[in-house]
Amino acid sequence: MSHPALAQLSDDGDQLQISGDWTAAELPALVPLFTTLLETREPPAVDVSAVTQWDPRLEARLLQLQRLARAKNRVIAFLGAPDSQTQLINLATAVAPYEAPAATAAGFFSAKRLRRSLAGIGDDLLESLEFLGATSIAVGRTLTGRSGMRRREFVESLAQAGPQAIGIITLTSILVGMILAYLGAAQLQQFGAAVFVADLVAIGMLREMGALMTAVVMAGRTGAAYAAQLSTMQTNEEIDAISTLGIDPMEFLVAPRVLALFLMMPLLVVYADALGIFGGAVVAGGMGVTPLQYISQLGTAITPTHFFVGIFKGIVFAALIATAGCRAGMNAGRNSEAVGRATTEAVVTAVVYLIVADAGINILCQVLDI
Repeated sequence: MSHPALAQLSDDGDQLQISGDWTAAELPALVPLFTTLLETREPPAVDVSAVTQWDPRLEARLLQLQRLARAKNRVIAFLGAPDSQTQLINLATAVAPYEAPAATAAGFFSAKRLRRSLAGIGDDLLESLEFLGATSIAVGRTLTGRSGMRRREFVESLAQAGPQAIGIITLTSILVGMILAYLGAAQLQQFGAAVFVADLVAIGMLREMGALMTAVVMAGRTGAAYAAQLSTMQTNEEIDAISTLGIDPMEFLVAPRVLALFLMMPLLVVYADALGIFGGAVVAGGMGVTPLQYISQLGTAITPTHFFVGIFKGIVFAALIATAGCRAGMNAGRNSEAVGRATTEAVVTAVVYLIVADAGINILCQVLDI
């Protein structure tokens, strides 16, 4: 025979009386009554002696009510419960439920955040050095004819790093040369020395702007392309397939791209230097400097030292761009979103490397009086 489920507070309000058959449908009715019970000043109690059908879900709800009481620092007494239910509730409440420690938000300048940032920078630097070492080994094996690099892959990388970049390098170099000439001529004209704009443009392009601007363009173009290509192959599991065939991905994929950028970057730097000097000549001509004066002044400004400093920077920048792009691609995840992250990481990392390396080379040249 079924008995209706009932739950009510006693007259004095310090006891919750539960009776009848309890199923899942009646359980929500206990919560408001139990909340009212916890507001009494007397030790609250739950009388379950009149319960005729114990549903396991009733025990689970009583356990939740017990924890609610504990959160309010109250102790609940269960009256009339069978021994099996009493033992089960006592066992479940013997140990306090686990509470995760409250997360404390670290301040922007906190020591914890600083340590975490330094640790991340250190890990990234070690990973970069490890990848650079593996790349050097792969390039060395390629140069000695012991790698699995395909000639076709190398030729395609040469085209991507060289001829296909001519257009953007041309535009950038001419404009940079014109900007340098404008900046210098505006000051030199005040002293009647506009002819020396040729010295400013030549030295600026050969030692600094030719290599740096070419490297920045190549980082945004070729470095990003390397990262996108390799990360896409990583997403499609093509790199895993290459490894399964017994071919080293560093020799097969990374070495041709690095070698291509090594060979093309010095040539692009020389090309950028020439166009930058030409752009400066256009501006100088508009300021009253004749082509003969400009060329004559270039003869004294251009020296092998300035030229080879720019070439050396171009070679170093090529290594940094290729390493940043290939590392980002090879370490990318295996989804479409990872391709975008790898491309962004390659460009940002390469630009940071370029600025730091350029500053370091300039300081070294200053110390060595080069």
